Amino acid sequence: MKPFVRAMMAVPIFLWLVCACSNSGEEKQADFIQIGEFTVNRISDQRTEVRDGAGRTLVLVPRGAPAPDDVDPHRLVRTPVKRVVAYGFFDVAIMRALGVLENTLVGVTYPAKRWYVDDVKNGLAAGKIVFLGDASSIDFERLNQLQPELVLTWDLAAIPMLDELGIPCAVTSTPTAMCLNARMRFVQFLAPFFNRQKEANAFFDRVNQALIAIRDRTAGCGSPPKVMWGDIYEKRVLVEPGNAWVGELIGLAESDYLFNDVYGTSCIEISVERFLYSGETADIFFTYRTRNSGATSKAALARMNPLLADIRPLKEGQVYVPLPHYVQSGDHLDDILTEIAAILHPEVYPDYRYRYFMELPDTDPQESGAPS
Repeated sequence: MKPFVRAMMAVPIFLWLVCACSNSGEEKQADFIQIGEFTVNRISDQRTEVRDGAGRTLVLVPRGAPAPDDVDPHRLVRTPVKRVVAYGFFDVAIMRALGVLENTLVGVTYPAKRWYVDDVKNGLAAGKIVFLGDASSIDFERLNQLQPELVLTWDLAAIPMLDELGIPCAVTSTPTAMCLNARMRFVQFLAPFFNRQKEANAFFDRVNQALIAIRDRTAGCGSPPKVMWGDIYEKRVLVEPGNAWVGELIGLAESDYLFNDVYGTSCIEISVERFLYSGETADIFFTYRTRNSGATSKAALARMNPLLADIRPLKEGQVYVPLPHYVQSGDHLDDILTEIAAILHPEVYPDYRYRYFMELPDTDPQESGAPS
């Protein structure tokens, strides 16, 4: 991408950052907030309407206030919510950012061995939090026994069952990938459920300051690295589209995202030919795989799928894998954004120590003859 074009694409994002920062001085509760496909509309002190990722309107009413006559009971949520079941890692991380995780979360869809968040691990061990089964096979009878006041889910198929049980739910995923703005503002969508708007604004301001610092530090870094994010699996090729937050961040950090022309949902499917075409010129490859799934070196990755052996990052570039706790660290979004920028431009982040990603070596130690 030509420097002029890349700079012009960055201007709207930079102006948005400046404007967002200028509005964060006072603790002022906005009456209406648009967060990607989510909205928060504060009608009065007694009523806030939110639109979830499925386009459904939920009405938030304080505890003790009379229930509105015009609201479906399935869409009425009493605030602050005190008992939550959460399907996704990101939802749990944002609850942690709001300071409500330890005392509010009662059910999850991942077993204890999958968790790296101490509050969740300890809660599962103590019986305060219950593993309800995989998201595709939830034990709804057990869920109902927990008496949650809200379920945070990405699964639209769960809505009819939750309606039958009389349990309100909010869909926290959307048909299109979260842009950078939505990713950092999602905390402001969940905040009204818990009366934690102040904490949400503080989180947003922290992430916003990190983005401004990234923009300033990477400006004029010279030749932009070419980046791809995704992987080839046995039957599918999945990537992050250009409209996803990672694609926008890569552009903001003076780099070229090679799937910038792809639009749609996170982990969108593309053709293997399209993937390999971008792989011919890429400098840096972020894979979805982790060391736990066998991605321990470039050679190991190539063995898992020989087609990957031909992309440039495996031959002469860099390959990064997320560390296992990365997907559960959304409450450290500012640090994650900074780390990605440091990977793209190590020259302006000297001595940066990675905490969420790891660069793969060419081979595993035993393959290269290194002593054990």
